[in-house]
Amino acid sequence: MKIFYGWRMAGAACGIQFMFSALLNQAFGAYVAVLSDERGWSKTALSGAAALQSVESAIMGPLLGWFMDRFGPQNMIRAGVIIFAGGFFALSRIETIGDFYLCAVLLAIGASLGGYFPLTVALIQWFERHRARALSVMSMGLALGGLALPAIAWSIHLYGWRATAFASGIIALVVGLPLATVIRRRPQDHGETVDGLPRAAPSAVEAAPGAPVVQTEFTVAQALRTRAFWLLALGHAFALLVVTSVNVHGISHMKEGLGYTVQQASLVVMLLTFGQIGGVLLGFGIGDRFEKRYVAALCMLGHTIGLLLLTYARTPWEVAAFAIVHGVAWGLRGPFMQAIRADYFGRNAIGMILGLSAVIIALGQIAGPLVAGVFADLTGNYRLGFTILALVAGAGSVLFLLAVKPTGTTGA
Repeated sequence: MKIFYGWRMAGAACGIQFMFSALLNQAFGAYVAVLSDERGWSKTALSGAAALQSVESAIMGPLLGWFMDRFGPQNMIRAGVIIFAGGFFALSRIETIGDFYLCAVLLAIGASLGGYFPLTVALIQWFERHRARALSVMSMGLALGGLALPAIAWSIHLYGWRATAFASGIIALVVGLPLATVIRRRPQDHGETVDGLPRAAPSAVEAAPGAPVVQTEFTVAQALRTRAFWLLALGHAFALLVVTSVNVHGISHMKEGLGYTVQQASLVVMLLTFGQIGGVLLGFGIGDRFEKRYVAALCMLGHTIGLLLLTYARTPWEVAAFAIVHGVAWGLRGPFMQAIRADYFGRNAIGMILGLSAVIIALGQIAGPLVAGVFADLTGNYRLGFTILALVAGAGSVLFLLAVKPTGTTGA
């Protein structure tokens, strides 16, 4: 039986996401912890590098849709992988905090061009009935990246962060460039159809159990005039208050506040990864069956509970509970963020809609690590900063509950 090519793309997207997650998203906190010790750079200064990455996302967001239309996902991903690798090669030679900032920007540009955005837009073009499932397959790579963190922490401990960064650049080229060749723009350009349905039965999408109702395609201007666009973007931003603050400062908090070594903290991140994998698998099973905004709202409460458990942990069991609760919430919610936008606004303008959403989402990416870092420097620990971020994220669940699907091209 012929396998629909879209699933091959989903598998390749999973591999690419694994690479970016393992080498950057999950490992960034380990570099922050080590550089803080070795160089004496403050938490606020190191958080600035994460903030710069998010600023880059905000600036690049509106341009990414244009890049997709102009160059196609395959060429865009290739360019991103090369820039990403170059960022790690440069990181292996830094001497100043300014050098670190420059490398952070290069890594962010590479990840933006080569990772989540082009992969998501490409999969949305190939799937409709199983959109949430396909995006969950891709997100599995993001989750699995955490399994590599102990190996990266071990490499930093044994060989040093410079050698680890250089090796990461080589791995990015060896893994990323071949996988990029699998990603294609639209199914009709390659003799395929959306979901791989027979051409003679275009109504199969509508007739299939659980298939989405045919909707009006929104233009960018029409989407911007809906309440749903802004509520989804703000809700996503509130979720990333927790995700990015944990990614950047979680290891430092466990090291300085809870007395863990970097290697021990990396094992907690690995447990978080198993929770994230569980969340992705749950999303694969239920993603196209339940109201996505309700699931997203529930996940926001999971982020809140998880971060509070980490913040006030007194026993390893509380830290383990944080890892599982936060991981499941992250893994379940992540694929829904783009699937729900495609469900609401259609495929025709989804690239630009996602790009403009990224500008708002970046506010959460910037604020999370900065708030945590500033309060850590002011108070000597992460408790106040993490508590504020957790409570704000919990309040963000209301935004998803209010984000009702637009009923027309000018509806709110």
